[in-house]
Amino acid sequence: MKQTKQKTSGAAVAIMDAEAIRGALRRVAHEIIERNPQLTHVVLAGIPSRGVEIAQRIARFIHEIEKIDVETGVIDVAMHRDDVGTRSELPIVRESKLPLPLEERTIIVVDDVLYTGRTVRAAMDAINSFGRPAGIQLAVLIDRGHRELPIRPDYVGKNLPTAGGEKVQVRLEQTDGEPDEVRLEKS
Repeated sequence: MKQTKQKTSGAAVAIMDAEAIRGALRRVAHEIIERNPQLTHVVLAGIPSRGVEIAQRIARFIHEIEKIDVETGVIDVAMHRDDVGTRSELPIVRESKLPLPLEERTIIVVDDVLYTGRTVRAAMDAINSFGRPAGIQLAVLIDRGHRELPIRPDYVGKNLPTAGGEKVQVRLEQTDGEPDEVRLEKS
């Protein structure tokens, strides 16, 4: 994977450009193929909104490599979050779409950034409301550390240790209308 030179833009530092993101997701696709011999039983379930786009990109890479179509889905976590009652604004609820039945399938939860692990826990709760999959795995573009729950990703595009006050911003052309980029905003 090509390492991106860090460019400073105000208080934000560019960590990955479009080429680096593409390379990271292609590597994740290879790792998914190696770990899951029955790809027809795999579902890539993205967490809205960037996780959905990342899941679709990984599915395309798997198709390019293995000529197998891996099903994708959407798993909304809005009503399963443990902070839903403490937020000042109500969360935006999107429709979850998973191919049923889930039994005998491995669901790979896909998100852009893994931080505390609370979103992933909410995703697992949401998945369980659809049924009981054979297994759940986790793929993320960025793992920034700072876990509050005992959750670790199975597939990581890039480990990016951060300070507590820093923010990781993922921008994807399809979801944000901006060129693909990962930026680290320093406080």
